[in-house]
Parts: sequence; structure tokens; C-alpha cells
Amino acid sequence: MNYFLKIYIFGLLLIGSSLLNVVKAAQSDQATEVSVAVAANFAAPAQKIAAAFEQDTGYKALLAVGSTGKFYTQIKNGAPFQILLSADQETPQRLEQEGLIVAGTRFTYSIGKLVLWSKQIELVDERGEILKKGNFEHIAIADPKLAPYGLAAMQTISKLGLDKQILSKAVWGENISQTFLYVDSEAASLGFVALSQVFKDGHITQGSAWIVPTSMYANIKQDAVLLKTGKNVPAAELFMKYLKSKKALEIIKSYGYSF
Repeated sequence: MNYFLKIYIFGLLLIGSSLLNVVKAAQSDQATEVSVAVAANFAAPAQKIAAAFEQDTGYKALLAVGSTGKFYTQIKNGAPFQILLSADQETPQRLEQEGLIVAGTRFTYSIGKLVLWSKQIELVDERGEILKKGNFEHIAIADPKLAPYGLAAMQTISKLGLDKQILSKAVWGENISQTFLYVDSEAASLGFVALSQVFKDGHITQGSAWIVPTSMYANIKQDAVLLKTGKNVPAAELFMKYLKSKKALEIIKSYGYSF
């Protein structure tokens, strides 16, 4: 065989081998990673759980944080998430009815709590009387059409009979993270946010707050589901199990959630 032809063939073999190695490496990375869509209110505990998950198992959880409503639309349109940690029960139920999750994987991983919070130390009293007094300029509320915590806020306001007074001062957040930022930046004096955003290890971390009695709004049960895209993916299946582990439950509880 011609010497240069041998060199050419050898070069092709090397290129083919390199491409195969790249494909194998990519497949290996995919096998050890799981893509998780996380409701905005659960961002902080999810990050802690993901870190513990990687340390304990060697698998990596890649988190995307946003509104449950938007995640639903993205999943319907083929977004490559493998797990959804929803802010409600309704969205996972709809995905289940539409055949987009692995049957039998849906479960409630936490029950969220609503809090009226201000960065100012003495602005919000422990009974939420400031809502009746109305001595504030703006109040931040998450969009109730997209965010379960926004819906809970609206239910609370209606129960108090303060719809007209409060809504005239409302600043709307696309999700609970944006709503929190409005209050944290003091663009709004106060706002309804998730307790997990301002609570750690048994106490409010800063500012002043009224933890809204759960009798004032419907339970914010948050469900997790393994999506069809995560079926037979070891990292995805293991992460779902890890969410029920003692370590994960302790982390969830430390942010004020119940079960």
C-alpha cells in the first residue's frame, strides 16, 4: 500500500477514534447529570440539596430556577428538563394527565408558607395590621396566574376584605423571586413572599415579617415529578429518591417548609 495512503487512513482512524471519545464523554456526562426545573421559591434549599446530592452520590444536579407556569409551557414545547420541582400540585397533575411524566413518580416534596415581609426592621407587625393601616406606598405580589404564592397572597387579601386598598398599591412580580427582589431592593416597602426566602434555621433572617396563618389561603402543596425525558436516566431517578432522604428533608425543613 502506498505510504501516503497508509498515513491518510491512519489519520482518518485517529479522527474517528477522537470523535468516538468525544461522543462517549458527552454520553458519560449526560449519564451523571440531571436537569432539574425548580420553582423560584425553592431555589435556596434546592441549591443545598444539589450540593449534598453531588457530594453523597457523585451525580450532579443542574438547576434552572423560574416560575412554574413558564416551566409548564417550556416542558410542553420540548424543553429538556428531566425533573420538575413545582410550586403547586396542579401543574404536575396536568403534566401527568398529558402523559409527560413517568407514571407513579409524582409526590409532594414540601408544603410552602406565605409571609408578608419588609426589609425595614419595624415596618411589618406580627399580625399584619399594616395592611389595614395602609401606611406604605407599594406592596409586591407575585402574578397569581403564574405563581402559587401570588394566588395565596390574593386569597389572603380577599379574606381580609382589603382587595381595593391593597391592589391599588400593588407591584406585580413575574415570579416569587422577582417579587422578593422588589422588596429586598426596597422598590416596594413590603410584599408577600415565600417564607423560605427570608427564613433559615428557625427564624426570620432580616427585616420584619408576618407569617400568614395557613387558614387564610389554600395549602401550597408542592409536587415533584420525573418527566418522560428523565426515564431510565440514573442521575434523575436517584435525585427523586434523594429528595425523600433524611438529609434532604432536614434541609427542606430548615427553610420553613412542612410536609
